[in-house]
Amino acid sequence: MSTALSRRALLSGVAGLAVAACAGQERPNPPPPQTDVLTGLDGLGVAARIRIGDFTPEEAAAAAIARAERMQPLINFMATPAYEQALQNARRPPSGPFAGVPTLIKDLSALQGVRLTYGCRAFADNMAAQSSAYVAAMLAAGANPIGKSTTPEFGFTATTEPLLTGATRNPWNLDHSSGGSSGGAAAAVAAGVAPFAHASDGGGSIRIPAANCGLVGLKTSRGRLIDEPSEVPLEISVDGVVTRTVRDTAAWLAATERSGPAAALPPTGLVTGPSERRLQIGFMVPDLLGRAPHPAVAAAVQAAALACESLGHEVSDITLAVPGEAFQEAFTLYWAAGAAQTAQSVLAGAPAGTPADSLLEPLTLQLAALWTSQPAGTMERIIGVLRAAGQTYRHAFAATQVIITPVLASPPVRIGDIAPTLPFDVGFARVQSYATYTPLQNAAGTPAISLPLGMSPDGLPIGVQFAADFGQERTLLELAYELEVARPWDQRRAPLFAG
Repeated sequence: MSTALSRRALLSGVAGLAVAACAGQERPNPPPPQTDVLTGLDGLGVAARIRIGDFTPEEAAAAAIARAERMQPLINFMATPAYEQALQNARRPPSGPFAGVPTLIKDLSALQGVRLTYGCRAFADNMAAQSSAYVAAMLAAGANPIGKSTTPEFGFTATTEPLLTGATRNPWNLDHSSGGSSGGAAAAVAAGVAPFAHASDGGGSIRIPAANCGLVGLKTSRGRLIDEPSEVPLEISVDGVVTRTVRDTAAWLAATERSGPAAALPPTGLVTGPSERRLQIGFMVPDLLGRAPHPAVAAAVQAAALACESLGHEVSDITLAVPGEAFQEAFTLYWAAGAAQTAQSVLAGAPAGTPADSLLEPLTLQLAALWTSQPAGTMERIIGVLRAAGQTYRHAFAATQVIITPVLASPPVRIGDIAPTLPFDVGFARVQSYATYTPLQNAAGTPAISLPLGMSPDGLPIGVQFAADFGQERTLLELAYELEVARPWDQRRAPLFAG
C-alpha cells in the first residue's frame, strides 16, 4: 500500500485532534443515472468538448459536483469537498491537455487550501499550505479538483475503511470494498463522478482499487514522474491516476512524467494506440508462495493470456525465481518501518498524555510495534532482500517483455474482512494473502498496469496485472490499447453510476 507519508508527510505537525463521526448510515435508494455534460465522455473527451466550446469548465465542474452529491451518501468516497474552490478555478482561462476536467486528489497528497488528513484522526483539522509536486503537475495539466478522496490511514492497507471517515463502498456492490489505498478515487471514478482521479501506489494502491472497481490503473517505473525528492532507503511509492480508458492513462503519463536533463528515464511520450510488434508474454497464476488464487481470478488471468495469444503474441507459463517467504517478510517489515516512523511523529506532536489509540488506528500501532521489536541491523538486511528480489525479478524480462498475473488473490473482499480494527494476527495475515501479487513491482521499481478484463460470477470486477521491465511503460500501454479494443470495457458500468 502507499507509503507516501513516510517520505514527505508530517511536515506541518499534528494540527488537530478532532475525531469525525463514522457511524453507519442508512443507505438511501440509488439515484437513477442522469444525463449532463459529462455523460459518455472520458477525461480527454471532456477536455476536447471544452476546447471547442460545447460547454464550459464551470459547467463540467458543476456536473461533477452534482454527481458527487448524489453518490457520496451511497459510497462515501469524499474525504473533503472543495466545491467552491473548483467552481472558482473553472472561471479562469483553461490550459493544458486536461483543461477544465473535474477530478479528485487522494487524501495522502496536499492540495493547497484544502484539508489534508491522511485518513487519520490526528490530522482531522490539518490544512495544506501548498500542493504537492505531483498535484501541482496535475493542476498544470488543467485538472480541476472538486475534493479530496478517501484513503485508509496513511495508506497502510488494501481497503479504505478508516475510522476518520468510515468505509468507502464499491459501486459495483455496496457490501464490498473498493480497495486501497486509493479506494475513494477508484470508487468515485467507477461511480461516474469524475472521468479520472489521482491515486498513488506503494504496494499496489493504484492497481488494487482499479481491479476492484473495474478501472485502468498504471503504476509507473521508479523515478518516472514529477515528484518530491525522497530520502527513504528504497523508494517504493509512485503517484498516478485511475481511469476508465487507456488513452486517459497514457495522456496522464505524458503530462506528468519528468523530462529534460534531470529525468531519470527517457520520456515515454504520448502513447496513442497499439503497436505492430508482437510480444513474448509469460503468465503466472500462483503467487510467489505457490498459493492459487480464487478460481474466478485464475480464470480471468487465463482468459487474458488467451486473448493475448489470439492477437498474435507468444504466450507461455512462467515461474519467477524470487524467494516468496523472504520477500514477503522483508516487504512487511519495510511497511512496518514506515508505520513506526509515522506513529513516532504523530505521538511526538500530540499533547502529553494523549492516548495513542485516540490518534492512530490499531493497524498503524500494531505495524509500528512489529518494527520496534526488530533487532539492530534489520533495515539493512531487508533492504538487501528487497533489492535482490527486484534484480531477480528483472532477470525474467531477458526472455519475455510482459508478465501477466492476477492483481489480487480474490475478487473484492467484503467490508470488514480486512478492516484496520481487526486483531493484527487475523487482519494483516488476510491482507498479505489478498494483496500478494502487487508489492514485487514496487520493490523492483518496475511498471505494471491493472486492466478490467474479468468479472466474478456474482458481478464484481476482477483486474488482471500486466508487468514489464524498468522504463517499459510504452510496451504496457500499447498492449493495453490492443486489449481494450479486443475486450472492450469502457461501456461496462457499475450498478451505481451517476450518469
